[in-house]
Amino acid sequence: MKLLVQPDDGVTPLINAIRRATKLIHIVIFRFDLTEVEEALAKAVERGVAVHALIAKTSRGGEKRLRKLEQRLLDTGVTVARTTDDFVRYHGKVMIADNMLFILGCNFTHLDMERSRSFGLIGRDARLLKAAADLVESDATRQPYTPSDNRLVVSPENARDVLEAFIKGAKRSLCIYDLGLSDARMMKLIADRIKAGVEVRVIGKVQRAPDGLGLRKLKSRLHARAMVRDGSRAFVGSQSLRRSELDKRREVGVIVTDARIARRLQQVFEEDWEKAKPKQEPEPAVQPRRRLSVAAG
Repeated sequence: MKLLVQPDDGVTPLINAIRRATKLIHIVIFRFDLTEVEEALAKAVERGVAVHALIAKTSRGGEKRLRKLEQRLLDTGVTVARTTDDFVRYHGKVMIADNMLFILGCNFTHLDMERSRSFGLIGRDARLLKAAADLVESDATRQPYTPSDNRLVVSPENARDVLEAFIKGAKRSLCIYDLGLSDARMMKLIADRIKAGVEVRVIGKVQRAPDGLGLRKLKSRLHARAMVRDGSRAFVGSQSLRRSELDKRREVGVIVTDARIARRLQQVFEEDWEKAKPKQEPEPAVQPRRRLSVAAG
């Protein structure tokens, strides 16, 4: 498994995977403006690769672009399906190219991949690959889905239970990237971990941060949803710890048990944490005492 770090890695790993594919490509899209990826998909069809795109029915402010994308892909021979309206939002980002799986926190956009801090994972694990392929197939055909591997974190099916267990397991440290941490149950778990002596730090935004929580705001654009536990386990995906993203939306992530990946994510977090360090407040100027004038009597 490999960690994608954006904006450092960019779109090249995805394009390379599409170009190498010989049999099948599945791509799940919420936002999209990468012409180079669109062209690579069209060329894959020309090579005889079966390309399937599952495109979100709605995207705030982007429905017209998604419908135009659908038509362009259909014109090149891509099989296109549209997500159901059962969810408040279909926000997962997945790509499968033959036996290579991509689970992304970033959209297929220049903004997310070239100008934002975000993460993704690339892997060839057969069980994860099957779980993800089953998810895409179930959602494309609008059938019920049950994750066959709990390392694949899918909202609303298993995300809350899996991520609660991940947080509860923290013994020494918990580092979180989150755009809007606000879920009451998750906040309670985090507060409990802090009381148990776990160092918890967040880069992003937190609603009603508990006492003892370290919190900083990244100076550049943040689009990451990720956690590192005790420097040896990690989560990367599209879920923020918000009720809607855990219980009402389609979101997809991965629990990482590879300590090498977790250490790399921890390293990036520490670098971002240092860059986000607040500037030291200047010492208040000491005002000179005013002399009292005494009138002559």
